[in-house]
Amino acid sequence: MNEPLANRLEGFTRQSRHLLVTVAVVFFFTSLVLIIAGAPPLAAYYHIFKGSLGSWIKFSHVIKSWIPLTLCACGLLFTFRIGLWNIGVEGQVMMGAVFATAALRLGLESQLPYLIILGSIIAGLVGGALWALIAGFLKTKGGVNEIFAGLGLNFVAQGVILWLIFGPWRRPGVASMSGTEVFPPALWLPQLASLRLSLPALAIVCLALILTALILRYTKIGLHLKAIGNNPSAAYLFGLKPARNMVLAMIFAGGFAGVAGSLQVSGVYHRLLPAISSNYGYLALLVAMLSNYNIWLVPLVALFFACLNVGSIQLPMALQLDSSLSGAAQGAVELATLGVHALRRQRAQGSKE
Repeated sequence: MNEPLANRLEGFTRQSRHLLVTVAVVFFFTSLVLIIAGAPPLAAYYHIFKGSLGSWIKFSHVIKSWIPLTLCACGLLFTFRIGLWNIGVEGQVMMGAVFATAALRLGLESQLPYLIILGSIIAGLVGGALWALIAGFLKTKGGVNEIFAGLGLNFVAQGVILWLIFGPWRRPGVASMSGTEVFPPALWLPQLASLRLSLPALAIVCLALILTALILRYTKIGLHLKAIGNNPSAAYLFGLKPARNMVLAMIFAGGFAGVAGSLQVSGVYHRLLPAISSNYGYLALLVAMLSNYNIWLVPLVALFFACLNVGSIQLPMALQLDSSLSGAAQGAVELATLGVHALRRQRAQGSKE
């Protein structure tokens, strides 16, 4: 067996082992939370499985959750590769939705609805990328930590959405948390009527996965991001420009998140809502970490979280428990994932020393 293939197999085995350990820890802590709440773990997992995969309709809801999760996680791989914590991905989803809504509103009278829908997706990409660009400049030019910059911009994005919904874009005669007026069906992303699932949205996700894999693995951009992420000082000595590449990584991440926001508007809710992001940006951070930043594990891990996100809603109804249990279960998963990730990084740093 040649050396490159052996190294690749060794890396895949190591990543698979890390994933299995993380999944085991996740199930342990989730089971602990369920036991404390008085819910039998086996019954809870059964209802989560049934609530997410029990029928084609339920599975279509899982896929609707999987699409924005996967898109955001693809973008986050760029920022994680260079060592940035793009917490602002949540706001980038929101601004993608805002820009997409603006494009759809401009095309209400158009006779070319499919062109308007395509324009809204491009507008979402631009909106997310511009919002990420602000965080990138704050990091590289202003010396603001990307975590604080991202969190601040998330709040600003949420404020912009609320202002639009209760102000310029409010529904005729009423302004409420139900969002803007629903767009006419002609401006909806085409979908299978029986499942209410959009095939174009699935195609966009598949394209995003392939593009991310190709860019990170086979282009100079991917090589530069990895080199700077591993050692910024050494990369600078070799002629690379960390600041420029950090901004570029943020643009990629924001663009993918913005597309996710645009699909939420044109393919799922057909209007702008205050909670249009559904916390998919924050959840995508865990997807990227749990997949060990491997692009081909991202869709599988995203599917796991999408099933948990959809299926856990059934727990309060099926087991007659408090409605907060589903949120507590998801929180246990998130904490366990972060804990394993922190231990893994600590061990990696210890081995380098």
